[in-house]
Amino acid sequence: MKYKISLFLLFVFVLNSCQNEDEKRRAENEKEAKKKEVIFDNINKGWVFIDEPINEISEQKISSWNEWRDFLKEIGDKPRKTIGAFQKKSTAISKKAMALNENIPSEFNVPAIKSRISILVTKVKMMDLFIHLNQIPSEKVTFLIGEINKELVSLERQMDNIIVKSKIPKEQGEEDFLKMLDTTRAIPNIKTDPLLEDK
Repeated sequence: MKYKISLFLLFVFVLNSCQNEDEKRRAENEKEAKKKEVIFDNINKGWVFIDEPINEISEQKISSWNEWRDFLKEIGDKPRKTIGAFQKKSTAISKKAMALNENIPSEFNVPAIKSRISILVTKVKMMDLFIHLNQIPSEKVTFLIGEINKELVSLERQMDNIIVKSKIPKEQGEEDFLKMLDTTRAIPNIKTDPLLEDK
């Protein structure tokens, strides 16, 4: 009889402890769900990109530079509903940013534009990295979105500067002077020893 009572008490104790663990697990799941909801809300509020060109030059380039047009279109589409949608969108934006290095129009294929594109690509990749972490730092993601917007403005202004400078008429002889500068840089500056030349 004592054996049956002790077995019954053991059974009640195990059943009670299982219920306590279930309650703890439920509480942890609710806490995790609230945390994810806060992260989603923060990213959803901060997910605002400058998807429209800020100047006429950039607007004109949308028609001829397919990679630029695709990139602006990709950042213009805002995901909805889940953090997974933001993660997929971030990966797509990262791919489109990488493609900006291909087929750069000839007038923009200069170091000033290339460096701004590489900075933009780096910041997009950082955003993509942070949004795919297990514990997403939403404040870093939203900060990087602001940084990406700054780089977009900087890139578009540089494109504008290049076009404005190209429209300035050159003075007579300036082109010959620039060619001469390029050829003098190409000639190596070798000093010869006069004593060796005599021998």
